[in-house]
Amino acid sequence: MNDTTIDSLKEALKHSPDNSPLRLLLAETLLNLNRLEEAEQEFSFILKTKDEIKARIGLARVFFKKGNYSACNVILEEFIETGKQDPEIFTLYAKGLLKENAVAKAIDAYSKALAIDPKYFDEELDNQLRLKGAMANTEDDYDDDDLDTRFLQKPTINFSDVGGMDSVKKEIELKIIKPLQHPELYKAYGKKIGGGILLYGPPGCGKTYLAKATAGQVNAKFINVGLNDILDMWIGSSEKNLHEIFELARRNTPCVLFIDEIDALGASRSDMKQSAGRHLINQFLQELDGIDNNNEGVLVLAATNTPWNLDPAFRRPGRFDRIVFVPPPDELSRESILKLKLKNKPIESIDYTSLSRKTENYSGADIDAIIDIAIEMKLESSFADGIPKPLDTKDLLNAAKKHKPSTQEWFMTAKNFAMFANDSGLYDDILSYLKIKK
Repeated sequence: MNDTTIDSLKEALKHSPDNSPLRLLLAETLLNLNRLEEAEQEFSFILKTKDEIKARIGLARVFFKKGNYSACNVILEEFIETGKQDPEIFTLYAKGLLKENAVAKAIDAYSKALAIDPKYFDEELDNQLRLKGAMANTEDDYDDDDLDTRFLQKPTINFSDVGGMDSVKKEIELKIIKPLQHPELYKAYGKKIGGGILLYGPPGCGKTYLAKATAGQVNAKFINVGLNDILDMWIGSSEKNLHEIFELARRNTPCVLFIDEIDALGASRSDMKQSAGRHLINQFLQELDGIDNNNEGVLVLAATNTPWNLDPAFRRPGRFDRIVFVPPPDELSRESILKLKLKNKPIESIDYTSLSRKTENYSGADIDAIIDIAIEMKLESSFADGIPKPLDTKDLLNAAKKHKPSTQEWFMTAKNFAMFANDSGLYDDILSYLKIKK
């Protein structure tokens, strides 16, 4: 864009000075042309009357270009604290931190950008961080005791604490629990004690809780890791982290190793732009196969919301050869969840049966949300006299009207895969749940 375009935008603003989108366009145009003082004025003008996110981020970019990295970082920190997940914002924040020589914080910020979108990549920042890492001594990240403290757990819950999910528990029992209870039978047939189960389904439906209960059921140690525990900036370090976590599991058998959001780690290698991502997947497959190590007694559970994004190599025999659908809690389970969540809260005359019927397709996380909404409504009426008002059935039903089940969007996507990309019958459980005939 040239000066004529800017003049036209300024002329239009004379006739509509309160037109924020138009002023934002002018500010961004000035920023792109490096007319930084003018861009700062326009972004600041918008923010005087309206807390416009794009204007705040635009102002941060202006400060970064002007070399005022401290001001840039303050704006971005406020934005990040709101919980927004934007890889470009985390990347700009990482660049600002790097300019202030806060290398560790910059690495953490860029790691979060990659965790949000593993396909995202900023070559300039990546090279700068790798150079900084090469200059620093980052060889010995954790010793064995550090790993033990960070990851090893001894669960106190078991299957009796998990309401419903009978078919899922049966699959886990056959694949994981029975081999540990009857090792001599399995060895007689030449079957190893160990292996993997992939749990998939809508978010917030208790996959992590179920994995922990599995470990408790067999009195095993439990390790819960996510993508952020594995990913590292430096070449080879992510693979090293992954190997150390598997080694920790092997030293503490029987052990349930649970890997959450495995789709972020195991996305199809054909989709990977970075060779580092492909190397990490290959390392993971080697650890699963136990080629160089003995995985006897290591029980691997993984969870994903998007199994269709997972590399097919993960589903080969000996890896995640059991793929189990974890649906939203059924009516009985919802009633159990409601009772558990409302325990120790001020309540009166709660009709749990009615509530569970009215919350069909709600996940455990959704039930948490409607309870929070009901509490917020009650708090308003409690401020007057400072006395907590008890929740009743009507409060929770009203809250449910304000929060629709989050699982619906997931099922819209899953239904398409189940109907049109299901040659192997992998997603038949989804069709059964939706009562759709093949």
